[in-house]
Amino acid sequence: MDFAHIPVLLEPCMELLNLAQRPEGVFVDATLGGGGHTAEILARTRGRVIGIDRDTDALRAAGERLAAFGDRFCSLHGNYANIISLLQSVGVDKVDGVLMDLGVSSYQLDNPERGFSFHHDAPLDMRMDQSAPLTAEVVLNTYPEKEIARILWEYGEEKWAARIAKFIVEARPLRTTMDLVRVIDAAVPAAARREVSHPARRTFQAIRIEVNSELSLLPGALRDALACLKPGGRLVVITFHSLEDRAVKRAFQTMQNPCTCPPKSPVCVCGKKSAGRIVTRKPVLPSAEECEQNRRAHSAKVRAFERGEGPLEI
Repeated sequence: MDFAHIPVLLEPCMELLNLAQRPEGVFVDATLGGGGHTAEILARTRGRVIGIDRDTDALRAAGERLAAFGDRFCSLHGNYANIISLLQSVGVDKVDGVLMDLGVSSYQLDNPERGFSFHHDAPLDMRMDQSAPLTAEVVLNTYPEKEIARILWEYGEEKWAARIAKFIVEARPLRTTMDLVRVIDAAVPAAARREVSHPARRTFQAIRIEVNSELSLLPGALRDALACLKPGGRLVVITFHSLEDRAVKRAFQTMQNPCTCPPKSPVCVCGKKSAGRIVTRKPVLPSAEECEQNRRAHSAKVRAFERGEGPLEI
C-alpha cells in the first residue's frame, strides 16, 4: 500500500495558516498522514514543520516523501492529544500554526489489513496506532450490550443502535469485518438499508471512534494545541463528519468567549478573557471541482482560530 493521497482543502488550509505572515515560522502538522499538507507548508515557507502521527506507517512514508527538506522537517510518533509533551521532547515551546486533519486517512481506509473498511474482509482491528491495546474485536466481543448501543448512537448517530448491539452480542465471537457486516445486514430492516449508502457505514465509524478515542480526546487536544500557539498563530482543523465539526465549533466558541456569567448579567464578574478570535465565521467547504477530483473531500469542512494575547481559560 502507498501512503500517497490528495490533501483535502489544501489551498484554504494554506491560506488560513497565514503562511505569508510567518515565512520562517514553526508549524505543527498534528495528523501527518501522507505528508501532503506538510509538503506544501515547507514548499511555501522557509520555516520548519513538526509532524505528529499515531501510525508508524504514516511516519515512515512521510519521512521518505519529505526527506528532501532535510532538518526543516521532523516527525514524532504519538497522539495529537499529547501535543505539549511531544513538542517539549524536541525542545519546542511555542509554534506559529497547528493543522489537524481529523479522522481516518486514505491509506488506513484502503489498506484491507487495518480493518477500517466494510468493503474488505479483514481482522477487526481499526487502530490508528497499532501499538495500542484496544481493538475493534475487543470492543465488539467484550463490551456490554448497552455500552455498544450507546457508542453506535453517540458516535455513529445510528438509529438502529440498540437492535444492532443486540445482534452483535448474540453473534459473538466476531473475528472479521465481514462478520460485523453480516450482523448489521441482519439487524437493519431491508427498507432502512435502502435509505443509506451502506448500512454498515455508521457502525464502522462509531466503533473506530471508540477504538481510537477520537471524540473524547478532541476537546483537550484543541485546548492544548491553542496553548502551544504564539499570539497571532492559528489552529486550523479539518473535520469529516458532524460530530467532529460540532465539537470544534463549540471549542472555538468557548475559546473566543469563555465567560461563564449568566447571560443577563450586566457586567462580567467571572473575569475570564478571550483567548483569541474565530477566523472562519462559517466552515470553509471544498469546491465542486475538488469534490470531483477527490471523493473523500465531499464531507470535509475546515475551521480556524487565531490565538490572541490573553490567557487560555477553558
